[in-house]
Amino acid sequence: MEQSTRPRRILVVDDEPFVLKVLVRQLTQLGYEEILSYEHAQDALDVLQRDDHQVDVVFTDLQMPGMDGVEFLRQLVQRGYDGQVVLVSGEDARILKSAEKLAYSRGLRVLGSLAKPATREQLQQRLHGDAQPEPRNASTAPYPPDELRTAIAAGQLVACYQPQVAFATGEVMGVEAMVGWMHPRDGLVPAERLLGGAEYYGVLNDLTRGMLQSTLEQATQWQHLGDDFRIGINLSMDDLAALDFPDFIVEAAASARFPLSRIVLEINEARLTRDRLISLDVLTRLRLKRISLLIDDFGTGQSSLEHLRDIPFDELKLDGGFVHGASRDASLNAIVKASLLLARQLNMRTIAQGIDDLEDWQVLRDMSCEVAQGNFVGAPMLGDALLQWAQSWAQRYAALAM
Repeated sequence: MEQSTRPRRILVVDDEPFVLKVLVRQLTQLGYEEILSYEHAQDALDVLQRDDHQVDVVFTDLQMPGMDGVEFLRQLVQRGYDGQVVLVSGEDARILKSAEKLAYSRGLRVLGSLAKPATREQLQQRLHGDAQPEPRNASTAPYPPDELRTAIAAGQLVACYQPQVAFATGEVMGVEAMVGWMHPRDGLVPAERLLGGAEYYGVLNDLTRGMLQSTLEQATQWQHLGDDFRIGINLSMDDLAALDFPDFIVEAAASARFPLSRIVLEINEARLTRDRLISLDVLTRLRLKRISLLIDDFGTGQSSLEHLRDIPFDELKLDGGFVHGASRDASLNAIVKASLLLARQLNMRTIAQGIDDLEDWQVLRDMSCEVAQGNFVGAPMLGDALLQWAQSWAQRYAALAM
């Protein structure tokens, strides 16, 4: 938090008088003069209702009598509180993280959470520049279906590629192809927003089939970047429900002269629920043609193990929500380790997405994950930028390996 946005007034809620006094004293030592402190959450809410008490940051305990911290946070949302929040609690770290995630989901601006007893340095870190990203707002809502279909017809959709590299050697292993939209008003619209709307309105199948040929043709030019250069392509529910899809992709690959064995079809677990029998038919035929099947965002679906049992997946991609921060969070670390062990026992190739910083890279490399994908390696880019990225990455990896 920059000095220009330094909180003017802070409100602290904790039912333990001694802890409350210590926290207020620490904040005072940090230079904050306007601090309101209360032992009961309802008293704090009453103050927030008054027009003459604008509060910039609320520090709250979770375990409190009468109204606990979770209910207090819900009441803040209902009252339209637009300041920031810090959770300070002596509860188990997993409970603290759950409460933090709940606060994010309710739209609160969460600076983070701290375990009791919090130090003055930790408080300063939360209040000065260690804020977490705010929740996405309505601007990320899907576009209307008519706009999407117009964009497809006008050729405004473009392919973006996020590179993937080997943890062990730094070798370029391939790319994941993503769809972007060069919107005439909003600029480049990322895949997450576009695909959310496209899939919801049932037009993602048009995107996959419309861009597959050109995507494979472009990938043919990059095969020299790695000995086993692969391209990952995301499938929609419509693709999985089309019995002719395996034949379509074989014809497209033959026309582009791209080896079927280097195509990786990425399937999100949520897309397997419409018609399991047809999906199993399509996916089994794809594997018979030596096309790899990757289970995407592993661990976020409702029946991950059932899918591994029934569908011939040969690659597994860890969800970025588990990967990023696994170096600092014991629960995430345990989930990642267990997922990698399971994949190895099933003889599956492993990819970690969400490798966004050096710590992510180091912890997943040490766990013997095979392939890295994330902003630390390279953000999604237009195809023309990939060769220049590869040269830059070679230099960066040489420095990493020293």
